[in-house]
Amino acid sequence: MSTTNLTPTSVDEIEIGREKITQVEIDRIFDAHEAYLKHKVGGARASLKLRDLSFLSLSGRDLTDADFSGSKLFGCQIVGTKLNNANLFAADLRSANMERAEFRRADLRGACLRGACLNDSIFIEADLRGGVMLKPGKGGELKQLTFQEGAAELGSASAQRADMSRAKMSNAFILQTDLTDALLCNVRFIKANLSLSNLTGASLEGADLTEANLSGAILHGTVMSKACLMHTNLRDADLIGAILDSVDLSSADLTNAQMAKRLENIETSLRDILAAHVVWIDSGGHEGRRADLSKHDLSGQDFSGLNLSAANLAFTILKGVNFTKTGLVMADLSFADMRDTDLSYADLRGVNLSRATLGGAKLVSARLGPVEISGSTTVSHWTANLESARMRRCALGGADFRLARMSRADLSHADLREADLRKAVLNEANLTHADLRGAKMEGVELRGIIGYDGK
Repeated sequence: MSTTNLTPTSVDEIEIGREKITQVEIDRIFDAHEAYLKHKVGGARASLKLRDLSFLSLSGRDLTDADFSGSKLFGCQIVGTKLNNANLFAADLRSANMERAEFRRADLRGACLRGACLNDSIFIEADLRGGVMLKPGKGGELKQLTFQEGAAELGSASAQRADMSRAKMSNAFILQTDLTDALLCNVRFIKANLSLSNLTGASLEGADLTEANLSGAILHGTVMSKACLMHTNLRDADLIGAILDSVDLSSADLTNAQMAKRLENIETSLRDILAAHVVWIDSGGHEGRRADLSKHDLSGQDFSGLNLSAANLAFTILKGVNFTKTGLVMADLSFADMRDTDLSYADLRGVNLSRATLGGAKLVSARLGPVEISGSTTVSHWTANLESARMRRCALGGADFRLARMSRADLSHADLREADLRKAVLNEANLTHADLRGAKMEGVELRGIIGYDGK
């Protein structure tokens, strides 16, 4: 189709020619479509090109292979809907609720998802690149049916825990989008705009971010291993806690970017910091100073047998550190990179390990139970926080996790033999292929648990 006399239109002009459809009509079409998918007599594929479905419900339907190209789905309820292989080219999905929906291999080129809710949705191998739909205007001229210069737009959307692995998102507009814990492995983000987006805990392993704009983005605990950052804009980005293994940053713009730093004259600095911390503990906080080693790279250090209780180690790189028999009671290790650390027999009661990365770490017989805090008339418990912690393939044999908060923790392939998990909160945690032989599971909260059959 020729693009002669192409005139970008306003949102009002886009409405011209869209036929409004009712819930009763759409339900009839969807019934026929689901019959079509099951090869039943009377079934017919849903073809809803350039229709106005605003505020209607598509929830719970199987709309695989349906055609919604150019349609308006503003404010629609699309919760748990299957739209695999569907055609949503240049569709208006602004403010739609698409939680837990499936868009595997769907065509979303040029679609507008601004302000939409995509939490826990699946976009594996979906196409969210730029795309332009043309339609004749009143005078016969061709007009552009789009919302953002032909680029797929997810601006201000919420896509927490969405799985977009291997999706095509080059040139996509993803400004100020919440992608917390999203799976974005091997996604093509070439020249995409992800500025000011929240990518906390997201996995961008193997993603192509060539010439992408991540200025001002939050990348706390983001896995970026083997990602391509050729000429990537990371100005003012917060990379504290990001995992950057096998990443070439030589051509990236890191102006004012925040990253972990090495302590200058580390041996002297550490000795003084740790000595002051011991005085602080022994004096009940009246003398000395609490150890604050947050946002530093302390890889390979030996802290075995030391008392680092209540120390601030948040966002610290602690790869390969020796914490054997170390006191870390109520210490803050949130977002810390603790891969391959040895925490065997460590006292971690009441510790904060939320969103920490501990892949391959050893916590054999470690204590991660609660700290009892006695009041004038009552006793309360300060529980360990391991929410969203990455503990894949960790050695946790004999560890004490009583009452620990472990919601959404990744414990896949972990060795939990003889571990004490009584009354721990494991809601939505991943226990796939975890070894739980002999583990104490009485009173454990398991709502939404993954990979556990109760045996």
